[in-house]
Amino acid sequence: MGDTFSIKQVSKRTGLTEDAIRHYEKIGLLPPPKRKDNGHRVYHIEDAEIMELIMCLKKTGMSLEDMKAYVHLPFKENIQSVPELNAMLQSYRQKITDQISDLQRILQFIDDKLNHNQSLLNPDRSTSEES
Repeated sequence: MGDTFSIKQVSKRTGLTEDAIRHYEKIGLLPPPKRKDNGHRVYHIEDAEIMELIMCLKKTGMSLEDMKAYVHLPFKENIQSVPELNAMLQSYRQKITDQISDLQRILQFIDDKLNHNQSLLNPDRSTSEES
């Protein structure tokens, strides 16, 4: 079955806190973990990959509730062969593209102000509106 990880190790590997992992298991976002004879959780590389996917989807703004709808999908299948997964990823890809575009506009605005040593508001506009 390959490498196994403790909850601490998989937490460090994925960036999820141990509490988040336990919570995701409790709400059914992650499958119940396998356990050693002493009751300690044991995770495999596939579990870590699902956790990394969850982290990625969280960063897109997807709710945990929305993620649950995709947990049952066959992750090992080609994305194109699972229409729901393909559509979800296309949708979140567009959302990220839009966010990048918005951030680039903000960055350009800040760079223009810094490069031209300008005030944040256009001084000509603010004085004409006061009249």
